[in-house]
Amino acid sequence: MKDLRGFQVLFLVGFFVSTTTFLSANLAAQAKHEFVHAQGEQLVDGDGQPLMLRGINLGNWFEVEGYMFHFDGGPQSPREIEELTKNLLGPEKAEAFWKQWRANYITEADIDRIHAMGFNSVRVPLHWKFFTSDDAEGFKLVDQLVQWAQKDGIYVILDMHCAPGGQTGSNIDDSWGYPWLYTSQTAQNETVAIWKRIAAHYSRNPTVLGYDLLNEPLPNWPKLEPLKRDLVPVYMKVSAAIRQVDKNHVLIVGGANWDTNFGVFSGTFDPNMMFTFHKYWTPTTDKSVIQEYLDFRHEHHVPVWLGESGENKDAWVEGFRRTLEENQVGWAFWTYKRMDATPCVVTFDGPTHWDEIVAYAKLPSGTGNAEKRLAARPPQEDIDAAFADLLMKIAFGSERVNAGYVGALAMELQPVAGGR
Repeated sequence: MKDLRGFQVLFLVGFFVSTTTFLSANLAAQAKHEFVHAQGEQLVDGDGQPLMLRGINLGNWFEVEGYMFHFDGGPQSPREIEELTKNLLGPEKAEAFWKQWRANYITEADIDRIHAMGFNSVRVPLHWKFFTSDDAEGFKLVDQLVQWAQKDGIYVILDMHCAPGGQTGSNIDDSWGYPWLYTSQTAQNETVAIWKRIAAHYSRNPTVLGYDLLNEPLPNWPKLEPLKRDLVPVYMKVSAAIRQVDKNHVLIVGGANWDTNFGVFSGTFDPNMMFTFHKYWTPTTDKSVIQEYLDFRHEHHVPVWLGESGENKDAWVEGFRRTLEENQVGWAFWTYKRMDATPCVVTFDGPTHWDEIVAYAKLPSGTGNAEKRLAARPPQEDIDAAFADLLMKIAFGSERVNAGYVGALAMELQPVAGGR
């Protein structure tokens, strides 16, 4: 009888362990299937169904760019534009202005409108400086966005537009004029830490589709050619860190030369990857424009995705969008919102006195030119009025939809409360 009881105990323990292991494995499998993932040459959703991304970039939110403010010939990078506002508004008011800018530029109503038009995804260009701690402003803003997107059934792709040290050496990554990311161990360590923090934060959220690790790395400038050999090792280092905390999300990598040159890749280095390319100002209906990316997809059995395009006339946008879709390539066009522009989903009017701000912005910068700049400085009341009006102009309901651009992307002009 004693031996029988012992057998019963061992049986029950074994049954419990086996059942627990089975349930854990089953739950893990279910959890994995909640997430969009790469499956051969396709991206598939949580149910394993092919997913064609039709998205829009939320540019100029975290990473402001000079051309979107009409600062041609003036400040271009986020740092330069922020320095201008400090000069015009003072450090405290400038900081408050940019905080309000980020609160106003993308709201729940904007995501509702994007959903109503028929987009199924948004690509969010990020600046690393907003994610340096677990309670940083960037997480608060992206958390809100992800909640709104989840409600509307929209996927969110997080794009590192401005990496520590800079991945391009140009204005778009807010660098110091050289891509120090590839030669600075400090910059690489910080990039790894930022991405690991982001991945840990969103590791269990299936609304976040994936991580676009570096936007448009390495321009096609001859002086930077030797750095191309360092791009993939940086990608691999970042990917390994992400996989320590997040095995669910798609890792997205782009080629050198502004995300156009896939020659730096010899294949995949993670089982859940997608490769992205950007294309501007090319023939639109000629398949040869994207043939190298289609060939790469077929050779390596991986999904490819257009992460940026646009900035052109509506007919060009429509033609290229059709070429992409005819070849089963998902897309995210640039961009959602711009001042006084038509190649975007919505536009807003320049604020009052903005011509004065633009003229001042184009003056030679630096403290050596302080006296000349001071002489040409607009009246403070005009400056204050301009930036206050700008915050009102970017708010939902103050802009207007570009019907031609929306139609070129085959989206619907759906009315949303508060919009025009």
